[in-house]
This record gives sequence, C-alpha cells and structure tokens, in this order.
Amino acid sequence: MNPDETFQAYRPLLFSIAYKMLGSAMDADDCLQDAYLRWHQRLEQGEVIRSPKTYLSTIVTHLCMDQLHSARNRREAYVGIWLPEPLLLTSSNDLAETVALSESLSIAFLFLLEHLSPVERAVFLLRQVFDYEYAEIAAIVGKSEENCRQIMRRARLHLNGRSPYHDVPLQQQKELTQSLLQACSSGDLDGLVSLLQADVVLHSDGGGKVSAARNPIYGAQKVARFLLGLMRKQHADFQGYITEVNGQAGIVVYHHNDPFLVMALDSAEGCIQQIDIIVNPDKLRSIPPQSDFVAQKHISMELSLHHEN
Repeated sequence: MNPDETFQAYRPLLFSIAYKMLGSAMDADDCLQDAYLRWHQRLEQGEVIRSPKTYLSTIVTHLCMDQLHSARNRREAYVGIWLPEPLLLTSSNDLAETVALSESLSIAFLFLLEHLSPVERAVFLLRQVFDYEYAEIAAIVGKSEENCRQIMRRARLHLNGRSPYHDVPLQQQKELTQSLLQACSSGDLDGLVSLLQADVVLHSDGGGKVSAARNPIYGAQKVARFLLGLMRKQHADFQGYITEVNGQAGIVVYHHNDPFLVMALDSAEGCIQQIDIIVNPDKLRSIPPQSDFVAQKHISMELSLHHEN
C-alpha cells in the first residue's frame, strides 16, 4: 500500500483513539490531520517505518496527551460541568464504521475518564479498550513496561472500582428510554422514580452559553423532579427522537431544525444510573439538522415532548 492507503487503513483506529482520549470529534479530526502531515513528512525524509500501526498510534497518542495537558486549565475554568461531545451513531451511519460501537464509547465512560491524567488515560485506553500489549504501550508512551503496568494500576485506583462497562442490550436501553419519556410526559413522578437507581446522577453541560444545572444532581427523587421540570419547558416548537448516542440509547431534541439538546442514558440492572444532558451549542455542531437527521434514518422513535397537565 502507498502511504495514503496505509493511513486510511488505520484511520478508524486512530480516530477512535483520539476521540476517546479527547471526547471531541472535532478535536479528534484535527489531531488526525496533524498526524497525517507528520506521517508524510517522516516518509519524505526517508525514514523507514517497520510498524505503521505503532508509529501512527504513537503520533496520535502524544498529540492527544499534549492537547489534554493544555486543555486542563480551560476545563478548570469551564462554566458548569464539562461533558464529552456526543456522536449520533447507527448501523447505517458512516461514522459507525469509524468508531467502534461499544460501552467504551458511551458518554458515561468518557466522562469517567476525566478522573485520569493524560498518560493514565492513554495507558488505560490502549490496554483496556484497544487491547495493546504492554510492550507496545511502553513504546507508544515512552515508558518502561513495568512503569506502564504501574500506571494502569493507578488508573484503576483513580476510577475507584467504578465499572465503565454495563452489558445492557440496546433494545432494553431503548425500552427504558421510552418508559422514561412516557413518565415525564404524563407527569408521573413515582413511575419516573421507579426507572431510576436510588443513587442515580444527572450531569448537565451548558458551558455557560445555555441554561443548565452547574452541579451534579444526585438521587432518584431530585433527578426525577429535575426531568419533570425540564419537560414542562418544552412546547410545540421542540421535537424529540429516541436514537443512539455514542452507541447507547439516548434522545436528541430539535428546535426549528437545529439540535437543541442531546441526552445520553447509562443503565444497569434494569434501571437508569446516569443521565448526561448536553445543551452547549458548541458541542452539538456534529449533530445533523433535523431534516438531515430524519432523512438519514437515525430515528428509533419520534417523541411527544408535551407535558400533560
């Protein structure tokens, strides 16, 4: 294969690494463009690259770690809760071929990674998600194998035993999502509480540009009341759909053809345990307008968002 074909062959893997490291499709694309230029520069200089996969993974990982270091101050100054940029993915979506559809793509998983330093995140993802051997990881991050094992143990400790994986079938997730919307639409507080784990948490990201809860909301009663209040604010100009958000069941709401809100749900043991709501318009730029969304058949179900008094 020529250099361009080689890069394109590894592009799905590289994009997946970059998106899961950075939590932003736009930043991941920028990272891959930079990696592509560096790849060509090295080849033009006559450098012999025995393992393009390792070489390209190294470039992308280091670019991401550098960006995470520079982004840390920005995120500390971020207004409210920082959540990853959502992606709408279905089996018919081209992007589904670029990013592996798995629990490791969920908003809840990517948000959990915020507890890790850049190098911890890199080692954890390369080992836990992408199944690289420690020898490969050591070469990529520039540390010894033993050091990488220590970093992996430290990363798991920082995650405090919280599992990023919940093997809930997608159809069951969608049924829970539908039940949640039905309870919200009918104002059924008790029914809504029954769908939520007792220790459920809700995060809302407006980035200071759109009204959103600036702190996490904990507990089934408080989360249920927040959702009912949110539903009461919807009117005829809003249209919602159940779809797949980062490979998991979720909801997208449109206002006059523009994406207004994306809600990602994380469930386990038959109940919803985390709800992430993204309303920051900067993070909805990759969401297609409503007309394209409908034409591309992203829809699992169209929703009624009008609260019944």
